[in-house]
Amino acid sequence: MKLFGRDVSKDFLFFLAATACVAFAQSMVDSTFNNFLNERFGLTSLARTLIEIPREMPGVIVIFVSALFFFICNRRLAAVSQVIAAAGVFLIGVCSFNYPITLAWVFVLSVGQHLFLPLNMDIGMELSREGQMGKRLGQLQGAGNFAGIAGSFLVFAGFKYLHMNFAVSFTLAAAFFLCGAALMFFMRKNKPQPASARFKFRKEYNLYYILSVLYGTRKQIFLTFAPWVLVTVFMQKTQAIATPLAIGGVIGIFFKPLLGWAIDKFGEKKILAGEAVTLIFVCLGYGFAKRLFTMETALVITSACYVADQLLMSVGMARATYLKKIAVDPADVTPTLTTAVSIDHVFSVSIALLGGWIWNSVGYEYIFLLGGIIALVNLFFTLKIRV
Repeated sequence: MKLFGRDVSKDFLFFLAATACVAFAQSMVDSTFNNFLNERFGLTSLARTLIEIPREMPGVIVIFVSALFFFICNRRLAAVSQVIAAAGVFLIGVCSFNYPITLAWVFVLSVGQHLFLPLNMDIGMELSREGQMGKRLGQLQGAGNFAGIAGSFLVFAGFKYLHMNFAVSFTLAAAFFLCGAALMFFMRKNKPQPASARFKFRKEYNLYYILSVLYGTRKQIFLTFAPWVLVTVFMQKTQAIATPLAIGGVIGIFFKPLLGWAIDKFGEKKILAGEAVTLIFVCLGYGFAKRLFTMETALVITSACYVADQLLMSVGMARATYLKKIAVDPADVTPTLTTAVSIDHVFSVSIALLGGWIWNSVGYEYIFLLGGIIALVNLFFTLKIRV
C-alpha cells in the first residue's frame, strides 16, 4: 500500500492509527486526572503520593502479567492491554464512589498502560526498515502527538465551554482506548513467546538496565509532582492543565519525527546525553522558578519546563534502539524491554513515596533538586554507551 508515494505495510497503518487513538485517550486522562483527584477528594500532597503505589505497582509486576498471556503474540497482547486500560478509565469515571475504590480502578488502568509500554516500542521497531528504527518510532510518536493535541483540545473546550464533566471525559477516553485495541487486533499475528522467555536478564544489558532505572525515577518525579505543582501551587484549572499538554503536542508533531531522524543520524549516546543535560535545567527551573520570579513569570517558566519534559519523554525511543543494536539475540528485545519496565518501576514507587515525604518535610522544590541530581547521574552513565 502506498502513503505519500511510499510503500507502507497495512500493519504499519493499523498500528499508526492505533497509536493515535491511544495517544488521544491518554491525553484526555493526563489532562483531567490530577484535577479529578483534587476536586473529588481534596487530597493532600502525601495522599496524592500514595496513589502512585497502585498506579506504579503494575509496572513492577508487568513481567509476570505478560507471562500470563504467553499464548498471545505481542500484537494481540497490545490489543488486550488497551481493553484493560479502557475498563480502568471507564470505572474511574463512573464508579469512583470513594477513595479506596478509585485506587482499585487506577490499578486496572495502570495494568493496561504498563503492559503496552514495552510492546509499543517493540512493535514499532518490528515495523521499521534496517537503519531506520529511530525514524519509524519518531513517525509513530509524531502521530501520537497530533492525536494528543486533539485530546487536550477536547478537554480544554469541553470543560471551558461545553460543561463537560469528568465522567464524560473518562468515558470518551475509554472509547478511544477500545478503538486502539480494535485496530491492533486487525494486525497480522506474529509468533508468541513462551512464558519462560518473557523475563530476560543478561549482564550484557547492564548499562541499559541502569539507564532505564534512572529514566524511571526522574520520569516518576514529573508524572507525579509536576502536574500536582500546577494544580495546587499555581491553582490551575483543568482547562489550564490541558493547555501546556496541547502546546507540547503541537511542538511534538515536528520534534518527535526529527528526534527519530537524529537518533539514526547521530546515535543514541549524543541524544541521551543531550536529554540529560537539558533535564538538569528543566528540574531546577521547575523547582525554583517560584522563589526567583513573580508568580506570573514563575507560572510561565514552570509551564515551559512541563512542556520541555513532556517532549523529552520521547527520548525513551533512543534507549529502545540502543537495546535493539546491542541485543545478543533479536528475541531478547521484547522480554528485555519488559524486564526493564519492571526494574525501573521498583525505583519509581520508591521515589514517589520519598518525594511525598520531601514535599511534606521541606517543600516541593527539593523534589526537583533531587530530579536534577538524578539527571546528572544519568549523564555520567550515558557517556559510557558503546554501540
